[in-house]
Amino acid sequence: MDFLARRFAELIAGNMVFSDNYGSGMKKWRTIFDISQKELAERLNITPSVISDYESNRRKSPGMAFIKKVVETLIEIDRERGWRTLSRYKELIGAEFDVIIDINEYSSPLSSKILAERVDGTLITDFGRSAMGHTIVDSLKAILEMSSYDFYRLFGLTSERALVFTKVTTGRSPLVAVRVTNLKPAIIVLNPINGGNLDRLAIKIAEIEGIDLVVTEIEEDELISRLRKLEV
Repeated sequence: MDFLARRFAELIAGNMVFSDNYGSGMKKWRTIFDISQKELAERLNITPSVISDYESNRRKSPGMAFIKKVVETLIEIDRERGWRTLSRYKELIGAEFDVIIDINEYSSPLSSKILAERVDGTLITDFGRSAMGHTIVDSLKAILEMSSYDFYRLFGLTSERALVFTKVTTGRSPLVAVRVTNLKPAIIVLNPINGGNLDRLAIKIAEIEGIDLVVTEIEEDELISRLRKLEV
């Protein structure tokens, strides 16, 4: 478990450092670990108000040394709790990280309609599905490098999530890949579909599987930024 803990720590630290909003990143992971500001502050030997200030961006970026200490503390608390959080992520941690661009868990369900609005997308199929989180993947690398079993690792804590595929041309390959797996996402987001040329087979698969399909043409970096800022 120590090896997995190190991999997990690298994932969390990288997410915090490269987040457009370091405070939201810190808050997100503290919430995922179900650790209060008070408990984290006590472990770090600081006051809860300091944690609150960082998470609200009232203080400037704390720097790598502090972020490393925060991550180590989150992992240590999880260790004492019997790996309650890490155990849910252990399959995902084995996936190729260059395939996975971003992972986020929501505190409450986010409907496909609202998700589409947040990314300036079009809801192609609408079954009224909601997601409890999202995983953004590089579709080219996912199709070329991942087995059907590896796709299970993309679902994070729950299958009721949005799988967001970047570098898409027609949408056929991602939907075919999802079709042959037993575990299905609630929502699939395709980005971009060049010239609106969405493959009819992709739509048909979404209809058969009862998946809400969203298409968005915004720039990939903008898509990632918007999804990372989602607060539910």
